[in-house]
Amino acid sequence: MATTIGGPRVLLRQLRETMAEPLASQERLDKIVNVIADNMRADVCSFYVLRDDGALELFATKGLDPEAVHMTTLRLGEGLVGVIAAEAEPLSLEDAPSHPAFAYRPETGEERYNAFLGVPVLRSGQTLGVLVVQNAERRHYGEDETEALLTTATILAEMIATSDFDNLIKPGSDIDLRRPRMFSGVSLTDGIALGTVVLHDPRVVVSNFIAEDVEQEKVRLDTALEKLRVGIDAMLDHGDMQPSTDHREILETYRMFAHDRGWVHRLTEAIDNGLTAEAAVERVQNDTRARMLRQTDPYIRERLHDLDDLANRLLRMLTGDHQGIGRNLPDNAIIVARNMGPAELLEYDRTKLRGLVLEEGGTTSHVAIVARSLGLVAVGQADSIVSMCETGDDIIIDGPAGSVHLRPTPDVEQTYIDKVRVSARRRAHYAALKDRPPITRDGVEITLLHNSGLVADLPMLEDTGAAGVGLFRTELQFMIASRLPRLQEQVDLYSEAMRLAGDRPIVFRLLDIGGDKVVPYLRSMAEENPAMGYRSIRLGLDRPGLLRTQVRALLLAARGRPLKILVPMVTETFEFQQTKLVIRRELERLKRSGEPLPVQLELGAMVEVPSLLFELDQLLPEADFVSIGSNDLVQFLTAADRANPRVSTSYDPIALPRLRAIKLVVDAARRYNVPITMCGELAGRPIEALALMSIGMTRLSMGPASIGPIKELILNLDLEPIKRSVAAAMSDGSEGVPIRHLLKDWVDRQNLPV
Repeated sequence: MATTIGGPRVLLRQLRETMAEPLASQERLDKIVNVIADNMRADVCSFYVLRDDGALELFATKGLDPEAVHMTTLRLGEGLVGVIAAEAEPLSLEDAPSHPAFAYRPETGEERYNAFLGVPVLRSGQTLGVLVVQNAERRHYGEDETEALLTTATILAEMIATSDFDNLIKPGSDIDLRRPRMFSGVSLTDGIALGTVVLHDPRVVVSNFIAEDVEQEKVRLDTALEKLRVGIDAMLDHGDMQPSTDHREILETYRMFAHDRGWVHRLTEAIDNGLTAEAAVERVQNDTRARMLRQTDPYIRERLHDLDDLANRLLRMLTGDHQGIGRNLPDNAIIVARNMGPAELLEYDRTKLRGLVLEEGGTTSHVAIVARSLGLVAVGQADSIVSMCETGDDIIIDGPAGSVHLRPTPDVEQTYIDKVRVSARRRAHYAALKDRPPITRDGVEITLLHNSGLVADLPMLEDTGAAGVGLFRTELQFMIASRLPRLQEQVDLYSEAMRLAGDRPIVFRLLDIGGDKVVPYLRSMAEENPAMGYRSIRLGLDRPGLLRTQVRALLLAARGRPLKILVPMVTETFEFQQTKLVIRRELERLKRSGEPLPVQLELGAMVEVPSLLFELDQLLPEADFVSIGSNDLVQFLTAADRANPRVSTSYDPIALPRLRAIKLVVDAARRYNVPITMCGELAGRPIEALALMSIGMTRLSMGPASIGPIKELILNLDLEPIKRSVAAAMSDGSEGVPIRHLLKDWVDRQNLPV
């Protein structure tokens, strides 16, 4: 039974007029609850706000004792208001005092009122407060009245989020929307970063909430929905879109939601209640998000991401907000995103970028590798952080701990400022080690090299004292370009890299694209398992023009200097031989044209596909050197997608099966007297580096930031007893403990800095 005077549209118009008046914040809030009470013929209208300490504070009321304002509080889950806030669901009762959750507050005089309707005030699915109407007589609040109050709550949510609301908050307190939060994730890089949130896909800000013409708003919604559906259908009908792929499954889910009658009905209903089309989308998605966030089923939680994306697409169509990543960044910017590709990260202004926080992303994902290359502090798997923050929020990333502090308290901020100072002293300590040769205490010399992919990394060779570049990822140039880099552009990049490296060796890995390294201008087919698909040297041999151009650019860039070329993703010796043939042909071509040749040309193979472990006797005689790519090798050995956070950390990369596989390669390389380097992410982590050295690996390539800590480990290390202990454990497991525990025990015994 609807008893509102003039309906929700009249109420919204009255609210708009009230919010436009030049009133103080408390005066405006008091008038708002009066307008709501009068319109809904309620004896009471009360507005509670959720504070950062978890208390719901009465901020305004008509009908209850005015002395109770800012004095009455309820905890989450306490009383009817607390239940609504905790469950984020409306509650309608004819006899409220008889409800088991009813909490008596004598200062309010609430016990006189029987009929009760309360709704949560939501923003991005978060509960900001509760809006309540009550009547002395017993009566039933129907669906229309509940919908009207929910619509009103949407307006109040935006009011709470504005700075005008701040002067209503008691000193020393704040609202829950802005309370400090801590997220535990997975460390992607080391270091500490203090900065400002920049949302990679920023929330669309709805500024126009109240409809002038309801029918016109319905037309706008229908037009946007049709455009959305056509766009999704076009993507699904694209010739490259194959069945049974993750991408197609997501788009199919989008199409299902976009055509869902229930969703469209709720949007239309919100417009009928007086909201604009964009405000209706915001309102419905708020309600949906609040419900789905409280579900424990992981499938439902995943579908929430799909609905968020779909709602955001629709909002952008309605508002014309197509803000992208090309905008200006504040100083000390920290990007927060659900997920992103390495090319997207590289589009940001790196001079202002300090960190990266992802809801997804594993330690060996390519965006994490690029983040390390850029020297960014990064954390992944920070669940739900995107919906909890706003662009401009203060944020701290603790890389080693894998934690993120959003809107940190002054005490937490000061703690991390002190940590940054200590970290700076440690960097100075590592810098003092740069000229010391990395030799263990018992005389084993270890070669330390950089992993790189940008010429911006290379000046750090001087800072770290590394012996050279063990892996230069040439694909990054291709990923950040809007078109295929021309021959001369490639020559210029490789020449500059060699110039910056000086006399130090630099190993150029041939183009490794495909998988999650998307190059937008190269037409590719969607694949169900892209990591095991059309990528790397497979693509290069299949598209010889691409491979020949890169090889030619490398040979031209050398101009009489030594050149090392590494072939990635070799699956069998034949592929390596085919690549060598392409390189020899380009070499002959340069000879004929009279171009200067490299004074020395070395060709290496990357061991990262398990099948190659059984062809080492065929491969090694063909190769001048080999490098192990631990990221892919461990991924394939464990059948665990390194980009999938559910399984990427399920297996210890230095557990016996993986360490035995790596040792196979090390021992074979020693037999054939072929230099071998570890250039995967394992080399840059102290315990893992210790494991590699214990099986005879003496060439380690890593991110520049890892050189100092690994060198300090080496300088304090007696390696021989650890080698014997690990060898015994690998031969028969006689040590009786996992390799990692064994190594940690040696760290304690030798008091090693890890």
